[in-house]
Amino acid sequence: MKAGFVSIFGKPNAGKSTLLNALIGEKLAIVSRKVQTTRHRIKGILTEKGHQIIFSDTPGIIEPKYKLHEKMMQEVKNALEDADLALLLVDVKDDWRDSDELFGSLRLKVPAIVVLNKIDLVDKEKLKEAEIFFSGKEYCRKVISISATSGLNKKKFINSLLEFLPEGEPFYHSEELTDRSTRFFVAEMIRGKIYDLYEEEIPYHTTVLVREFKEKDKLIKISADIIVQRETQKGILLGAKGGGIKKLGSAARKEIENFLGKKIFLELFVKVKEKWRDNETYLKEYGY
Repeated sequence: MKAGFVSIFGKPNAGKSTLLNALIGEKLAIVSRKVQTTRHRIKGILTEKGHQIIFSDTPGIIEPKYKLHEKMMQEVKNALEDADLALLLVDVKDDWRDSDELFGSLRLKVPAIVVLNKIDLVDKEKLKEAEIFFSGKEYCRKVISISATSGLNKKKFINSLLEFLPEGEPFYHSEELTDRSTRFFVAEMIRGKIYDLYEEEIPYHTTVLVREFKEKDKLIKISADIIVQRETQKGILLGAKGGGIKKLGSAARKEIENFLGKKIFLELFVKVKEKWRDNETYLKEYGY
């Protein structure tokens, strides 16, 4: 039996969350075209015959500008410390030198595989150049080329990881898919819809806190606060005559019902907490 921890690292929008979801077969992590969508380390547990792999999706690596960013980068550090194998994800369309500099700065103490993602968007010549570029790097043990959205051969991909993982007993029960709570995923789904429906700074200035989660006979009652930094942001979220928050609530409710397999009653409240992203007390309350 092989059992180990595989952490996924990369720049924002490299496709880390998309890869995690594809490997686990469930939407565990928010996927958005906007950067800095992932704020938490999310573990996805894949248990199959002969192996258990605990994948960690991590926030995109950035230079912190406020305390929330610092918390996000601490999640990256934690994933570095307990990994048996690192997957260094590269958007093959990006400047490879930026990724190379970032990967070198990680000072990895475990084997690393460079995963070239979004290969369906470049020609074969450019892909070959990228493979040669990264295969010569000191931190790289192997290069794998994939498209996480349309071209992932899961069995082949997993087999390429197993040689780097230790033998041992499983860490989790075979039925477990993640170590995160249902409340966490409900909050993330609501936050994901904010990323889908709102532009400009709104998604980055917003977080979600589930205040109530009560299971009843025929439905689940969920009450959640949407936290913003300014009154103007609250107005944008609510929309004219409350149309914005209604649209958000409807979209979030459908996704949560699909996830839980049960009808839900969803209440959303928008609250202003000035500079919450730089307030240690608020950050702890909101799960960071």
